[in-house]
Amino acid sequence: MKKKSVIFTAIFIVIILAFNVGLASCSSGPAKVKPLENTEVREYQGQDLSSVNDFRENSINGPQHVNIADYKLNVTGLVEKPATYSYDKVLNDFNNYKKVVGLDCVEGWSVNILWQGVLVKDILENAKPLPKANTIIFHAYDGYTTSFPIEYITDNNILMAYKMNDITLPPERGFPFQLVAESKWGYKWIKWITQIEVSDNTSYQGYWESRGYSNSGDLGKSFFDNSNPLNSLTPPY
Repeated sequence: MKKKSVIFTAIFIVIILAFNVGLASCSSGPAKVKPLENTEVREYQGQDLSSVNDFRENSINGPQHVNIADYKLNVTGLVEKPATYSYDKVLNDFNNYKKVVGLDCVEGWSVNILWQGVLVKDILENAKPLPKANTIIFHAYDGYTTSFPIEYITDNNILMAYKMNDITLPPERGFPFQLVAESKWGYKWIKWITQIEVSDNTSYQGYWESRGYSNSGDLGKSFFDNSNPLNSLTPPY
């Protein structure tokens, strides 16, 4: 009987240990969870979308690779409150929005993309432009610039996008931020934005504008400025 008692006790201990191990494994969950990459969407609210791969690479110095740990967005010029934002601070400090907007390039191709980002006018509102400010100049990581009348930004919901088709902008598409310049030719859609400058220089000409392209860049109108003797035949992005 004593021998049987010892056997039963040993079996009981083994069962208890196995039960406890099972509980521990259930509560701790898997040892490693590997996040899956985001998937590009190709349809949104009944609208067919182009792919992020449907763009042509035609930037002035090739795709830029920005080290996001060092990245800063500077808001400068004629403002009461100049500001410097990290990438995360832009995403966290401002409301973000989505909308489908088509981009038309002067090279003859176009894409229809779901953009997600923050409103430039919210960033400007925070900086408080001075009364004499009339122009917004965007600067890019590769040295590219372009400009707009301040009303274009303040009177419209112009996005500074950080996602397209629900995925983070790839480097070749402008990571960390691309301007979604609605109703403008593609050369106004500046990528790799590093600075928003508030100015009173209505005559400012950006990279392609100083080479003969229209400063307004309005769709439905010629992108050439025929009055500019520096008119170039090299298509911009």
